[in-house]
Amino acid sequence: MPVAAPLVAALLLTFAPPPAAPPVSPVALAVARQVAAPDDGWAAGTTGGSAADDAHIRVVRSRDELVEAVAGDTPKIVLVRGRIDLREGLSCDDFADPEYSLDAFLTAYEGVPTRPAGPLEDARVRSARAQSDQIRVPVGSNTTIIGLDGGRLEHGSLVLTNVSNVIVRNLEVTDAADCFPAWDPTDGSAGNWNSLYDLVSLSGATKVWLDHNTFSDGNNHDADQPLYFGRPYQVHDGATDFIRGSDLITVSWNDYYDHDKTMLIGSTDTPGVDVGKLRVTVHHNRFGNVIQRAPRVRFGQVDVYNNLYVATDEEYGYSLGVGVESSIYAENNYFRLSADVPASDVIAYWKGTRITARGSLVQVSGRAPQPVDLVAAYNAAHDPDLAPDAGWTPSLRTRLDPTVLVPVLVSAGAGIRRILR
Repeated sequence: MPVAAPLVAALLLTFAPPPAAPPVSPVALAVARQVAAPDDGWAAGTTGGSAADDAHIRVVRSRDELVEAVAGDTPKIVLVRGRIDLREGLSCDDFADPEYSLDAFLTAYEGVPTRPAGPLEDARVRSARAQSDQIRVPVGSNTTIIGLDGGRLEHGSLVLTNVSNVIVRNLEVTDAADCFPAWDPTDGSAGNWNSLYDLVSLSGATKVWLDHNTFSDGNNHDADQPLYFGRPYQVHDGATDFIRGSDLITVSWNDYYDHDKTMLIGSTDTPGVDVGKLRVTVHHNRFGNVIQRAPRVRFGQVDVYNNLYVATDEEYGYSLGVGVESSIYAENNYFRLSADVPASDVIAYWKGTRITARGSLVQVSGRAPQPVDLVAAYNAAHDPDLAPDAGWTPSLRTRLDPTVLVPVLVSAGAGIRRILR
């Protein structure tokens, strides 16, 4: 008896091999093998996975493929094709320990002046660990990660710990939200909720080039979170943070937007492994309505030039944070401020004493940009005064553009799909 045509078609679909993935173009491979220029900031000459042989060039489309591909120290190129949800559709409830309840946690620790301790806090920690195991992606040394076809990582974190020689380019990373923020009533005068995950986290990492990426909270804004214990339930940490002796880093042509704690360089005021490290170059980035830390610096020699700052959101705090023993050299940066943000608020004091800020232009509410001495503006409005000399002069730069050109150049060149579509 002949088999019906629809059944034959169904059998062919069932047993047919999956359709072949689009090939990687020679242009994409050429971009993936690019290295940092010999004068491009503190990460000059970083090669990443450019020496990878054909067996170590991988196109990944899932979390598991990504985790496997970026592991180890063999030179490798990992091309992220399309969107990867690092949660794989799991919700916060899926990570929650059976003994954890936010309502019970709030009831147990309301008004307690010390950090939470006991069974509910232990259950919160177990819940956080379950989420961490799912969404953190450890990256090995000698790696290039590059986005293809709108390559995007959602709901997770690239983690570079004690590794070296890593390049991340043309990749969108968004919304590494922490389902289980920790409550610390001793953090500040009223306490704070603190989250765990950065979009890209460097700890003890050296020779890292982050270039032409896009970083944001997506549609999950901290401003939309509820208040618990009278404080915002903040679910995001840094966008790109560099701590624990990380060194020789260049952050170029990235688009940061709609984020709070944007770029922390150095995690503690205590001298230690950070001394003599945390050398970072930050150039030609767009910081669009980020609230603070663009960057905030401890200890490091940090070159901040030709960046575009858009500070028109009412939540704006500051851009340049002068922390303990930091040496920030800020040159030819362009600031678009709303009328209620004075130029004196661009710099914030975090126990540091010195910063060079030259060639700055400030544009207020669409009016013509004006040159502003940012250190003098800060000193006129705040105490203690800062010394207008970082104590060093950068030399590792590919180019220094006139400040007036920065809005056009950065708007046209920063973020994904600029070097590779």
